[in-house]
Amino acid sequence: MPQLRPFLLALFALCLLPGVSSAAELARSQPNIILIMTDDQGYAPVGRHGHPWIETPNMDKLYDQSVRFTRMLVAPTCSPTRSALMTGRHPMRNGITHTILERERMTLDAVTLPQTLKKVGYTTGIFGKWHLGDEDEYQPHHRGFDEAFIHGAGGIGQAYDCSCADAPGNKYFDPALRHNGKFVKTDGYCTDLFFTAALGWIKEQKDRDAPFFAYIVTNAPHSPFIAPEKNAERFTKLGFDKNAAGFYGMIENIDENLGRVMQKLDQWRLADDTVVIFMSDNGMSGGVSGKGGKPLGKSAEGEDLYAYNAGMKGLKGSSDEGGVRVPFFVHWKGKIEPNRDVDRIAGHIDVFPTIADLAGAPLPEGQVEGRSLLPLVENAEADWKDRYLFTHQGRWPTGAEPNKYQWEKFAVRNQKYRLVGENQLFDMEADPGQKTNVIDGHPDVAAAMKTAYDAWWKGTRPMMVNETAKMSPTKPFWQAYYAQEKAEGIPAWVPPQL
Repeated sequence: MPQLRPFLLALFALCLLPGVSSAAELARSQPNIILIMTDDQGYAPVGRHGHPWIETPNMDKLYDQSVRFTRMLVAPTCSPTRSALMTGRHPMRNGITHTILERERMTLDAVTLPQTLKKVGYTTGIFGKWHLGDEDEYQPHHRGFDEAFIHGAGGIGQAYDCSCADAPGNKYFDPALRHNGKFVKTDGYCTDLFFTAALGWIKEQKDRDAPFFAYIVTNAPHSPFIAPEKNAERFTKLGFDKNAAGFYGMIENIDENLGRVMQKLDQWRLADDTVVIFMSDNGMSGGVSGKGGKPLGKSAEGEDLYAYNAGMKGLKGSSDEGGVRVPFFVHWKGKIEPNRDVDRIAGHIDVFPTIADLAGAPLPEGQVEGRSLLPLVENAEADWKDRYLFTHQGRWPTGAEPNKYQWEKFAVRNQKYRLVGENQLFDMEADPGQKTNVIDGHPDVAAAMKTAYDAWWKGTRPMMVNETAKMSPTKPFWQAYYAQEKAEGIPAWVPPQL
């Protein structure tokens, strides 16, 4: 055996060279993990995805340095996708069938991703948007996160006739945010604040022995479309209307903050030990889509400026491809071979098992439906069994029986086909823009998809645990804010020194 030692050492060194880590070596490697997810950006507004105006040099650089899943499919709206990331199973099986009205609360029976990671030594933090329940027991600092720096509801300043409401009177600039259960008054723009808080926390973790999981979840570029003036101004000068300038400016501001993260990882010598994942939560916002062919402004030359959606049909809220397709970049300097595409369909349900696989964390028994994507990260041509991914828009009227809506606003996707409703089938390989309905030529494909969907629905309906929930007469964030204001005041948040 002693004579084998030099060979084994050489083999181990070879495995550490860039681009040669196998899926088996990535699994259980316990890197730090940073998951960045934007809100309503969708797939198209990234420079590398062909967008004609937006400038995203840091997203483009990350694109170049990552494995890209070109068909990452999530939910049509935000709370559902967030719950899938946190549990590894379909949103409706977490009780989430809406984004408000007590139907955005993730079942307390689920084991969350941070709870799973903590079992193998990870420290965990969330910075930004949670949107899985504003009542205290649903909050992230009670669901496995060691550090939580968040706004409430589905957006800063939002409030509905239910428990879903952010701190009263909040704005995108200088918002009151909840830091580990206590409100603090901030100074600055929301996206900058979330990234600054995340970086300060990462700096605290960098010299500790334990790996960390940082979940950076911007509320931008969700409406209202308010960007720092320096970011919106370029688009205003190009001729875009106020909303479009705000939307695109918000994305360019996110890009600047992504650049801050990557620069600090290098500066703090964390890049070699950290996986960075970048994605969005659903398709591009319909508020800046130019619906009905309406332009978003007029250029200096008098030309109409139209929205760009990468040739896809559908936007946020739709079961078409454009409603659920998002960027998904996976980067690990020196460990994952960069600048590669994976064209196999992947889903929001796969993020949990992929991160758990990296961490060597056991999956909660009977909960996770997704698959670890590490085999495809290592080899885009890996043996990968086809499957169905199910979409339903949900959002039926409160108090209605969901079974009445089973066959409405749903979709079934496998590698080749997308069934949209009962009567439309698209060959996504030959027709990615969904221009030609081929259901008459492939009735057997459509029938098999409907049969699979029906079985899935019947297994899912009993898990929709929020359908009989009564509207809460109180707004927990408001109550907690006013109680703290009266008892001790709302202190100023002191930004970390980076």
